[in-house]
Order: sequence, then structure tokens, then C-alpha cells
Amino acid sequence: MCFCLNAAVLVVSMADTQPDPSTQPELLEEDEPFFSNLDLFLFSLIAGLLIYWLIFRRKPEPIPEFKKIETATPTTRDTSFIDKMKKTGRNIVVFYGSQTGTAEEFSNRLAKDAHRYGMKGMAADPEEYEMGELSRLAEIENSLAIFCMATYGEGDPTDNAQDFYDWLQEGDADLHGVKYTVFALGNKTYEHYNATGKYVDKRLAELGAQRIFDLGMGDDDGNLEEDFVSWREQFWPAVCEHFGVEATGEESSIRQYELKVHSDLNMNKIYTGELGRLKSFENQKPPFDSKNPFLAPVTVNRKLNKGGERHLMHLELDITGSKIRYESGDHVAVYPINDTAIVNRIGDILGVDLDTVISLNNLDEESNKKHPFPCPTTYRTALTHYLDITNTPRTNVLYELAQYATDPKDQENMRKMASSSPEGKALYQSWVLDSSRNILAILEDLPSLRPPIDHLCELLPRLQARYYSISSSSKVHPNSIHICAVVVEYETKTGRVIKGVATNWLKNKMPTDNGHKATVPMYIRKSQFRLPFKATNPVIMIGPGTGIAPFIGFIQERGWLKEQGKEVGETELYFGCRHKNEDFLYQEELEEFEKTGVLTALNVAFSRDQAQKVYVQHLLKNNKETLWKLIHTENAHIYICGDARNMARDVQNAFYEIAEELGGMSRAQAVDYVKKLMTKGRYSQDVWS
Repeated sequence: MCFCLNAAVLVVSMADTQPDPSTQPELLEEDEPFFSNLDLFLFSLIAGLLIYWLIFRRKPEPIPEFKKIETATPTTRDTSFIDKMKKTGRNIVVFYGSQTGTAEEFSNRLAKDAHRYGMKGMAADPEEYEMGELSRLAEIENSLAIFCMATYGEGDPTDNAQDFYDWLQEGDADLHGVKYTVFALGNKTYEHYNATGKYVDKRLAELGAQRIFDLGMGDDDGNLEEDFVSWREQFWPAVCEHFGVEATGEESSIRQYELKVHSDLNMNKIYTGELGRLKSFENQKPPFDSKNPFLAPVTVNRKLNKGGERHLMHLELDITGSKIRYESGDHVAVYPINDTAIVNRIGDILGVDLDTVISLNNLDEESNKKHPFPCPTTYRTALTHYLDITNTPRTNVLYELAQYATDPKDQENMRKMASSSPEGKALYQSWVLDSSRNILAILEDLPSLRPPIDHLCELLPRLQARYYSISSSSKVHPNSIHICAVVVEYETKTGRVIKGVATNWLKNKMPTDNGHKATVPMYIRKSQFRLPFKATNPVIMIGPGTGIAPFIGFIQERGWLKEQGKEVGETELYFGCRHKNEDFLYQEELEEFEKTGVLTALNVAFSRDQAQKVYVQHLLKNNKETLWKLIHTENAHIYICGDARNMARDVQNAFYEIAEELGGMSRAQAVDYVKKLMTKGRYSQDVWS
């Protein structure tokens, strides 16, 4: 409109300047009209534009609609766990720091237990609540905070507990009057065993909270389930004594979810494997994370080993256009699916139509967790994408399912295995754990046990993402992520063949599958496993077997830096495998890196090519003078990747011995020396057990 008005002004100005003043008297003398036709036209035009402007400039613009949206009631999540506890009459809150789902599962079990002791509990993700409210917990009578805290990586808190951990470290809250206890989950083979749980327990006490029961220590290298059950059996009587309450004696099964069967639901409203947003696999939108994984096409899937019974593989995932960024040393998380044969067999045994569309709805309407997995969906999708059906079930699952066994002997044994009695623990260890019986095997071996499938789905834990060290550098492969893995397959004591869920699924992900591109749902998990900031620092990498994965990325990056004209320090690799002619992984690539000078030393231990076995720790001792010079005088960084239970420990002992011999230290001094290297970030481990 402004443009039109300016144009009109321009026309008027031109009209005013066009007539010659000398002609005006002549026009009057001839009695012609005072206004010429042109003047009338211009006057009408200006008047019309003026009226148009006066009327329409005041026309309301469509602002009210936006105002309505702005003033609508916001649907924000309630972050006050105190308000929720008061509103729902709860006095026990169980917080969990969980990376793989186990701590969350334990928290749910403890919250459920509270009912048996005349209390009401709720499991809570600290990431979803304002943890600064912990000081208000004393406002609730007979209140208790339980913390199930897993340790991840190098003694770090889990992703969902990071903010809470930071708050404890940085804050100075007054927690007097708050009563608490902690159960820690970890693995003894790791350097920082249960570090997070220990810290939370200590720090809460420092802030004035009252510990009402001793810190529980769960060891996943031993029997985590037994550790938890034993702790729990002693914990609840202590709670009863502290608060002066008695067990109600109710040992019956308590359902958390109710089944709803859908008969006429639109298929577009049904989850088919998505983890968060419905149809997110069809309509991919960044950013990509654990709730919104990217479907990465598989571009390469090749066997790495030349012989032997095992299958070692190299996969490449295309991340073009995803905006995903990664660094050497990061992990790629992939979401596998279960074997359809196992899913179908469970359906057959329980006699159900797996394509029935269902929802499992939380009976607690105030809970943040509305469903145990994305709903509505089908039993088939739940068992294929969402539930862990291949791991051995925990004792609480056996206890809950026991009621459905029609044979009294089966029922008795299932309940016994869920107890803390020595006989029960021994039976669970031998019949379930040592025999690697998953839920299918249990259903097959106990013909009288035929539980409702909806209750089974409620009890089974979620199928978790699998993490792999990325075996590529983003400097060299910005649009591709490489994976190196060994396919897991073994026979159990019962004669069954167990296949690793993720590795067997990945093995079958060929670049083109009947004309369709095979894809892998994935996201990146950041790591502290990083090359030194200064490229001139020497690096010593120790990674036998698939532990070589991150070092392929490291070597690629050091090569790229050299190509950029940067000065790069010594780059030494210690790799180990069984036979040179069978499983020398990435042999051609590594030998080329050595030839071009990117790798200054390639040391390989072939453990079974001679009578006496040779491992990487033996090669370290053989090269002790060179290693000590690099570490002690040249500021070298040491990296270890692979098996935590044996290899990582043996390698660490080798460094202790080198420090003792060449540094003139006692064993205690050598241990302290290596610990200081860890503290300085010069001794890093990416290990698993």
C-alpha cells in the first residue's frame, strides 16, 4: 500500500508541473471549465486512493489468532517431584541413574516393593525433575529417597544423572532432615568401580542427609541380580524398623499396567518400531539422538578375517545429510531387533495372535511413564523392537510369572529362585544363569507355565542400544561411520545355540537387500577417549582383537594431520590376534600406514602361532626401554581398548613392572605413577567385560 501512495504522490507532482502558466488566462477567457478532464481524473484518482487508504489501513490484521495461541494454557511438564509425591500420597522416591536400563529396572522394583510395606513409592528419572527440591523431602512424613546409581565409562555418571551429579558437586544445599540410601551398580573389572554410587552416598551425607541403610554394591562382573536381591532383603526390614512400620504380608503380584486391545485403530496411529515420535523413521528430522535415531544406510559390509570359525566384520554407515558429527574415539549406538524366529515361537507357545494391536496403560495416571514401551503397537512389534527376549530374566520376572504355573513344583522352584535363600540363589545360578536360559527356553522347559502375554510384556526389560567404538576418523570420513565387530554365537549347557542380537542382525545388513537399502537406526554417544590436543605428543595404542576399532580412526587422523603439514609425534600400535593368516584385522591398511610412516611402530602378537602363547602385554615388556622413554620423558599418551577382565588388567600390570624396573619404583609407587597418568588424561581405557 505504501508503494501505491508514493506512486500517487509522484503522479500529482508531475501533473502540477506539466501545464505552462502562460496558457492559463487563455483558457479562462474562452470560458472553458475551471477543471480540465485531466484535473478531474487526477482528483478522482487521489480521492479514491485516499478513501481506500482511510478504510483499509484500519482493517484489523489477523493478530487475534496468534494471541489465542500465545495465551493458551501451556502443556509444560511438572518438574516438582515433591508436589507429585504430596498429590499422590507417596512417601518414597527412587531415583535412577541408568545407561542400559538395569538401574531403572531396579528402581521400579523398589518402588513396587514399597506397597508390600504399607508405603507408596515412585521411580523417578532425575533428568525430569528439579533435584534442588531434595531439601524439601522432609516436608513429607516418613519420607525416603533411594538412589540406584550406575557408573559409566571412566567412573562417570550416566547421561540422565549428569545434571544431578553436577548439582551435588557444585551446590551447597542443606539436606538435614532428608533420609536416604544408595544402591550402586558397577563392574569390578573397571578401574573406577561404582564410583558414581560411592560419590552420591558420600556427598549426600556431607550435605547433612541421614543415611538409613548402608551403601549397596552391585557387581556386574559377578552376579548383579544376586547382589541387589541380597541388599534388598536386608534393606526393607531396616526401613520398617526405622519408620516403625510392619510388612503388610501382601506378596501377591501387583500389576503396573492395564491392557487395552484396539480393534479399529487407524494404522497410521500405531507404532512399528519407532522409539519416540510416531512415524519418525518415515519422516526423519534432526537432531538425532537416543529417542530419535537416524536410519543410516549400510554401504559396506565385509568379512575381515580370512579364516577360522568366527566371523569378524567391517561395516560402513552413511550419515550424509544427517548433520551428525563425530570425533575419533566416540561410540556409535545402534538399535537392533530380535530374531523373528524367537518372536514367532513365543507367540506359538502362548497361543496368541501377535498382530493384535494393544496398549499397556499405566494404572498410575500421575506417572510420567505412561507405557512400558511405545503404544499403541502390536505384540509382534513389542517383542521384535522393544523388549529384551534373549537375555536371562531377572528373579523378579520369575517371581511374578510363578503364579501362572499350573504345576505346583514349577511354581515352587520359580519362587525359590526369586528368594534370597542359599538354595534359591544356587538354583537360579545353575538353572538360569549358567544354562543361559532366556524367556523362550524357560517357557519351553516349563510346559505348565503359560502366562498372559500382556503381563509377560510388562515384565520384560527394554531392548537396549548396543555401543561400538567407531573405527574411522571424521577428518577422513565425514559422511561415514565405520564399525568393527565380532559375531557372537555359542552353545549353552542345554544344547541351545545362542546368537548375539546385535551382531547377528548387523551381519545380515547387506548394502542392497532385494533392491532396498539396508538401514541401521543409530546415534552418536560422545566419549572422553580422545587423541592428545597436541599432535606432537606420542601415542601408544594397545588393542587386541576388535579392540583395534578406535585406533583405526586414530591412525587415520594422525595420517590426515601429516598430510596437512602438521608435525605428528610417534604413533605406536600393539595389536593382538590368534593367527596371522586368519584374523590379522586390517592387515593391509596397517602395513600401508607403517610403510608411509604414519605408524612408527606396528607390533603384533599372534597368540596361537607358536607353542607358547604371546599376548600384547608380552610385547610391551619386550619394548620396555622405548616405551619408558616415550612415557616418562616425551609425554606420551597411552590408550587401551578391549577386554576389561583380563587384557586391560594384564596390560596395566605390565606398565607397573616397567615403571618399577626402569623408574626404580616400588610397586606402590608404580601404581601411583600410573594413577597420576590417568588423572592427567594420559592413560585412557575404552574397555568392556
